[in-house]
This record gives sequence, structure tokens and C-alpha cells, in this order.
Amino acid sequence: MRRRWLIAFVMIAFVSLIGCETLPTVSDEHKGAATGAGIGAATGAVLGAVVGKDAKGAVIGGLVGALVGGVIGHYYYDQRRSENDTAKKYGYDASQGTLLKIEDATATPRIAEPGGTVELKMTYAFLSDQKDVQHEVVEKREIRLGGELVGNPEITMQRSGGTFTSSVPLTLPETAKKGLYIVTYKVKSGKVSDEMQTSFTVR
Repeated sequence: MRRRWLIAFVMIAFVSLIGCETLPTVSDEHKGAATGAGIGAATGAVLGAVVGKDAKGAVIGGLVGALVGGVIGHYYYDQRRSENDTAKKYGYDASQGTLLKIEDATATPRIAEPGGTVELKMTYAFLSDQKDVQHEVVEKREIRLGGELVGNPEITMQRSGGTFTSSVPLTLPETAKKGLYIVTYKVKSGKVSDEMQTSFTVR
């Protein structure tokens, strides 16, 4: 009996050691990415993990057609600018109502190989006439090849005002079809929305 307890203790200690593995120091901008990588290594989770400040919610959607067999990795985000700094940048006044604007959208690398990983990242600003109040913001990334929808990861988050950068890493299947993949990034809160497109090529 004592031997069984000893084995169990050693196993628990080993798992705890893996889970507490120290990550390299990174800048605030990439902190979410490093944390996501650490969680992935410790638990083996590949879909649905949300990493960021007060993270809540889950990644939904999936991969079909040309991307079947691929993997949607950890969603992560960082707040790039505070609510006040974002309001200053846009000269925002509460009388404008909700402001929702995608500032940048990228797919990195732009040229990928089957089995490689493409990071689908966007930065957007969100402001509301209700300061410091949480609002539901829906982020979508629609991936198309030849006009056919092949992936649509989506996340619903509670946001107060600010500028946010969020990313979803997409690991391509070894059988990924070659061609130009168009990614449409969309954000929506209530009746206000914005979208932007980018692309990557599988060769």
C-alpha cells in the first residue's frame, strides 16, 4: 500500500513539474502567445483553449473540405491599448455610440507548406458609450479556397473598451490542397460590425 502511494506521489509531482515549466520572458504584445504555447505543451489541448486576461469562452467552428485533418490551436489575445488611449487615438466621443474597427489583419507566413502552421491574427478597436462596461464581441475568421468555405473558427468574448490583438494558429493537414486561401476577419458587437480580408498560399 505504501509503495502505491509513493508511485502516485511521484506521478503527481512529475505532472506538476511539467505544468509549471518556466516560459521564456516575452514582451506584453506576445505574452498571450507564450502562455498558449505553455498550456499546449503541458496539457496537449488543441482546440477550445482561450488564453488572455480574464479569459472566458470557447473556440467553435471547424475545418472542412481542403483543411480536413488540420488543427485549430489555442485562441489568445492581448490588450494593446487601454480604453482611454483608444478613445484618444480615434477622437472618440460617447455620442458616437459603438465604435468597432479592425486596424490590421494578417496570415503569417504568407506562403505555407502542407503540415505547416499559419497564424491568423487581427487587431481591432472597440469602444462603447458605456465606459468600463463589458459587451459581447464576436470574432470570426472565415477561410475559403476557390470560394468554398473550408474553415470558420469563431469566438465570443466579453470586452470593455480598448484595442485588442487576437490570434488563432491553424496547423494545415499534410493533405492540404495547394492554392490561394482567402481569410475574411469579422468582428461584431450588437448591430455594429467590421471586416477585413487577407490571404495565404499553400504550395
